[in-house]
Amino acid sequence: MTDRAPITFLDTVVDRTWANLRNVWREIASSTRGVLSGAPRPDLPEDDAQKLRQQMQRCLDGSGGEVSARARAAELGRTYLALNAAGQERFLRVLATEFDVDRGAIDKCCAALAAADTPAERAAAERALRAALSPPRVRLLRQFNALPEGVKFLVDRRAELIAAADGDPSMRGLAGDLRDLLADWFDIGFLELKRISWDDSPAALLEKLIAYEAVHEIRGWNDLKNRLEADRRCFAFFHPRMPDEPLIFVEVALVRGMAGNVAALLDETAPLGDPATADTAIFYSISNCQSGLNGISFGDFLIKRVVDALTAELPRLKVFATLSPIPGFRPWLSKVAARPDLLLPSETQALAAVSGDMTLAQLLDRPEWPTDPVLAPALREPLLRLCAHYLLREKGRGNRAADPVAHFHLTNGALVERLNWQGDLSEKGLQQSAGIMVNYLYRLGDIEANHETYRGEGKVAASSAVRHLAARH
Repeated sequence: MTDRAPITFLDTVVDRTWANLRNVWREIASSTRGVLSGAPRPDLPEDDAQKLRQQMQRCLDGSGGEVSARARAAELGRTYLALNAAGQERFLRVLATEFDVDRGAIDKCCAALAAADTPAERAAAERALRAALSPPRVRLLRQFNALPEGVKFLVDRRAELIAAADGDPSMRGLAGDLRDLLADWFDIGFLELKRISWDDSPAALLEKLIAYEAVHEIRGWNDLKNRLEADRRCFAFFHPRMPDEPLIFVEVALVRGMAGNVAALLDETAPLGDPATADTAIFYSISNCQSGLNGISFGDFLIKRVVDALTAELPRLKVFATLSPIPGFRPWLSKVAARPDLLLPSETQALAAVSGDMTLAQLLDRPEWPTDPVLAPALREPLLRLCAHYLLREKGRGNRAADPVAHFHLTNGALVERLNWQGDLSEKGLQQSAGIMVNYLYRLGDIEANHETYRGEGKVAASSAVRHLAARH
């Protein structure tokens, strides 16, 4: 195999999935006479949209038994896949607006419930109300669960609806219905943790790791092979209805001591470590693979399950920590850049001595600052202090940590252990967090207490060193 640009991996994965769906569903749809109705025009004009409505209604009628219902669902899916972007948007809008609940029926059920005099009448009215509150489109969507790749099809549709639903109540309602369905189907009890390896995992799955990696870009097959070496581990959650699609995966480095620099951790020329002598597991990348499952959380279970798997295999491991980006730090700095109290007087004087009257934001916009032998040391103290303040004190919605990665690990019971100066000097690392990375430490005996304190009080657990940094004003 040869190296290829990462974007082509993603394109190949998507194209192959859609081609497979078309072929498999065509065979299912053609298995029942009278189902196939001809492909619509790509933009789904009104006369084709009318045929689509009839097609959806036939799926709901349920005549002909299970085989016929499966064939009709397959043909409906093929109809969607034959459309262009405008046609697909219209398809989803028809489903969202014309197969929603009957609000008149709901009102009647509510009136009947209010008028119920006996327990039997009330029970009947409650059953009728529950049925009225279930949109017909939900029954239609459930039929895809019986199709090969049908669950993946629905996951991808929810990803599209999330992007299109902003400010559109009907599309937002359809996205919510899909979320509720998927939340039931993707309960943690149904998920399987698997280790992914270079030798034993199929090439198609390895290709998907390259496509889905969201934290540190995998630069091709050699880079991927390095991340799956003997001193590395990669684990992913899978669902039985999507056996070839990782839902979320974590990459782990088995090292001695706390790692603080991601370039050194991913260096392909570094000597291979001995996992049997490692005392620390560094979780350096956690990637959600299916954007259609956003809001359905199983990342916390992933970390706990991986810790259990690692301790069972390698009992010498005593420390479990991350080497994480801080993606909200630079955006936050830009937002508060005009605050007169942002820098301490001593920091203002030190920066003025090496940069004149340039602001902190202007200094960070200079691409050469990380390697400047005078400017970089002058920026170290104020940036580390501000980063500690940002992680421990700045809050987002609902008293949660402002940084999304911090919120994820704090929710899982980690503490902010250490800030690493120039831990990631890649372009992305500089844009996100001025090159700073953070170690979140999972101290096994404190995880539950940290979780409860953070969720209940919004209090961020941190080492004394980080707390000291954040306390300086």
